[in-house]
Parts: sequence; structure tokens; C-alpha cells
Amino acid sequence: MASKKTQSVKKVAPKAKPAAKKAPAKTKAKAKPKAPKPAPVKLGPRHPMARVVAAHGSKAALAGAIAKAIARADQDTGALESQLKKASNAQLLRLQRATQTLKEKFGDRTKLIAAIGAATNKSKDQDYLAKLETYSLPQLLGIAAASQRAART
Repeated sequence: MASKKTQSVKKVAPKAKPAAKKAPAKTKAKAKPKAPKPAPVKLGPRHPMARVVAAHGSKAALAGAIAKAIARADQDTGALESQLKKASNAQLLRLQRATQTLKEKFGDRTKLIAAIGAATNKSKDQDYLAKLETYSLPQLLGIAAASQRAART
């Protein structure tokens, strides 16, 4: 008598399923003319240095344009421009987007600060407005966005 370990088990192959019925063949209709494909969207360069050069020609030109827009009342634009020439290309592009947002939505820095004061109901608080003058442009834009969101709710 064979033990359980030595018993051989015959494997049976599973039964094949019957073939599915084929769908009736479709007749070809006249093909409609396809619309022309739209031109592919040309993307700009991906590297920050290439984006700076493509949009502004040079890093110095971009730094000069940004320095005039982000300078505070007490800052020298020449000194600020020399600082910006040493900044990274990604930071210059971020500051350039911030200046574009400022020009489109508010006009200039003083109007932005007035809008923040009005949105936070502190337009008469001169100490608060003076403190806002010391903030950088991206910080002011963030405060303005947050105060406008809070005013909506």
C-alpha cells in the first residue's frame, strides 16, 4: 500500500469553453473627411536660464526691469539691481511673475497696500500700513490673496 506522500495524482486539464458567436460583419460606411489636426502647442524652454534668455535677452535686463517694480520708497534701484543680478534665475522669474500680478490686479505697490488695509478693515491704522511697507512684494501678494479670501467668507 502506498503512503500519502508517494501517491501520484493525475491532473485533469480544464474543459475548453465553447467558442463565442461572432458578431455579424459590419459594412463599411463612407468615411467622413477628418478635421485637420491642430498645430501642436510649442512649449518654451524648461531650464530657468533658458527661460530668462528667451523672454528677456539677458539676466541683467530682467534684473533691471524687476528692480524698478519691486523697489520700496527708501531703496536705491541701482543697488537693488546689482543684488538681483546675483540672484538665481528661478527667483528672478518668480519675482517677475509677482510684478506682473501686481501690475494687472493692483497697479502699483501703494494701491496694493491700500487694498490690503481695506480688506482687513485696518485702512486707518498707520502703524499696520507702515509695517506692510517693509514686506517684500511676494509677501504682500500673499497677504492680499488671503485677506480677499477671508473677506469672501
